[in-house]
Amino acid sequence: MSRRRSVLPEPPSRFSPRDLLAEALSGVLQRPGRSVLTMLGTVLGIGAFVAVLGLTATATGQIGERFSLTKATTVTVTDRPSTDGLAPGTNPSSDFPADTDRRMSAIDGVRAGGVWWPVPGSPVVSRQPDGPGEGTGLSLLAATPGAVAAMEPTLSAGVTMDDFVQRTAQPVVLLSEAAAKRLGVSRLDAQPAVFIDHVPYTVIGIYSDVRRQPAALLGMVIPASTALERYGNPAPDADRGVQGLVATRVGAATVVADQLPLALRPDAPNSFTVVPPPDPHSLQDTVTSDLTGLFLALAGICLLVGAVGIANTTLVAVLERTAEIGLRRSLGARTGHIAAQFLAESMALGTLGGLIGTGLGVVTVVGVAAARDWTAVLQPVTTLPAPLIGTVVGLLAGLYPALRAARTDPLKALRST
Repeated sequence: MSRRRSVLPEPPSRFSPRDLLAEALSGVLQRPGRSVLTMLGTVLGIGAFVAVLGLTATATGQIGERFSLTKATTVTVTDRPSTDGLAPGTNPSSDFPADTDRRMSAIDGVRAGGVWWPVPGSPVVSRQPDGPGEGTGLSLLAATPGAVAAMEPTLSAGVTMDDFVQRTAQPVVLLSEAAAKRLGVSRLDAQPAVFIDHVPYTVIGIYSDVRRQPAALLGMVIPASTALERYGNPAPDADRGVQGLVATRVGAATVVADQLPLALRPDAPNSFTVVPPPDPHSLQDTVTSDLTGLFLALAGICLLVGAVGIANTTLVAVLERTAEIGLRRSLGARTGHIAAQFLAESMALGTLGGLIGTGLGVVTVVGVAAARDWTAVLQPVTTLPAPLIGTVVGLLAGLYPALRAARTDPLKALRST
């Protein structure tokens, strides 16, 4: 009686994660030049992503700091437009009293305050009495000493205005650095003078920056009493009329804004329009959303370019390694093994690009912050997962090439060798 010999089925082939990782790294390192170029798009995309979020957070912190120090301590006042003029040499407008500086400074929380306005007309400014007007295009502002103090100019030479030049209507002028260069004034030890409408004005100071009222950066400032005496009353319209400028202590702007109308004109507080600082949170949110949206769009484009590069390189590798795919299939590799191999290679490229890009992004944020003397802000919630974005990009980019490799016919692949 014959017996049948039982044949045991062959165990299925296996592809351990360790072998998969080794194959993926081997495929990447076999062509290092191509791998580096392939990762470049992912490196740029992830680097831009990390740098954008870090720089946005850092810049937002600086915006918040500057807002607290400047915007949150600035109150502006305008009088309601009126056609009722005053006699030259009296009050700057029909609403602001003559002792506006004193009344503003008397309010608790006010550091300095006064009024200013653009001088009417188009004054001719020159270095010589009958010069051609070298200062064409420079603005001429009239301001009280309190308004100049509220502007907080950064003097590079000379002194600022005081109560004496205002009380005696002295022909003196403060020049911005732009105006001083235009007029050729660099030193004040010889008491240089400039001519405004052919009248000499002694230059008492040159300022390089102002904390408030940036219109003064491209012009010059003369005492308000001098402007009233020589040019008459300011224009009655809101744009070129008298405006009040108040610098307050931190946290006092809202209270000061409520008290200003009564302090200036107890008999007619409705004559003024007071503008307190805007909400700092809304400003920060607007700036942050604008910056983040713009730069994240650029980072997304870089990531898209990186994904296309990985997909293209992986697809070329599939076509070049057709014989290898056929040999692996003939030795027992299943379609899932082939797909996993090429998918692992593309994910390795994406992960390496993500790691390098994250490092470059962090270095960029720290370098920019150090160069600008800022405090670098990096959120771990957005920085640490950044390499995983590169992995996801590599995964998505390698799906089609991996599926195409898995569907390769082993017989045709071997015949092509």
